[in-house]
Amino acid sequence: MVSPVTVVKSEGPKLVPFFKATCVYFVLWHPTSSPSWFSALIKCLPIFCLWVFLLAHGINFLIAHRSANRILAGLIFSSVGDAFLIWQEQGYFIHGLLMFAITHILYSSAFGMKPLDLKAGIVMVLISCSCYTFLYSYLSGPFTYLVAVYVALIGFMGWRAIAGVQLCNDLWTWTKLSACIGAMLFMVSDLTIAVNKFCFPVPYSHVIIMATYYAAQMLIALSAVESRDEEDFKKRN
Repeated sequence: MVSPVTVVKSEGPKLVPFFKATCVYFVLWHPTSSPSWFSALIKCLPIFCLWVFLLAHGINFLIAHRSANRILAGLIFSSVGDAFLIWQEQGYFIHGLLMFAITHILYSSAFGMKPLDLKAGIVMVLISCSCYTFLYSYLSGPFTYLVAVYVALIGFMGWRAIAGVQLCNDLWTWTKLSACIGAMLFMVSDLTIAVNKFCFPVPYSHVIIMATYYAAQMLIALSAVESRDEEDFKKRN
């Protein structure tokens, strides 16, 4: 297994643009700013940098590894979803919801169905049902079923990410752990969005939502590079 130190040395420099773009977003974002293409660009820029991060590993790598190209596709749909959510008050919230639903399907496909780990699946079903039960009384109209479908999809994605870790069997890798933590942070971000939009105002909601979201996307993008790191490690040794 490739050591975390080796990974940091090889992948860290490629993530510098992402960290810079994230800082730019938090510096330039203002809670009272009107929706604009500029604000959409600033919001999407860190995700664009994660596109570049994966593309920097080579087109052949992305073609050869299904998980990597699925995650890249998920990042692309995430960017479109981010742009839609800039104009959510103008009626584009459902469009953004759809884009992120597709993202979770792609991430689930990237994480795969092996090992199955039914215990983790049961835990995620309980968590997902608890979250939806809490939100249900605040929902109305199409959101009653749209949110249910979305919660099911992100819960499924979380299950597949957790199942891949296998800490008890000592079969985990740093990238599988990265995917797991990323999926959990994604769920925290989306739950905060739901509570803040449908239930009641969450203090510092924007900071919580975007900080966990960007961290989640970065960790999931990192989980795609395991195969490349193992190949490079073998070549050097």
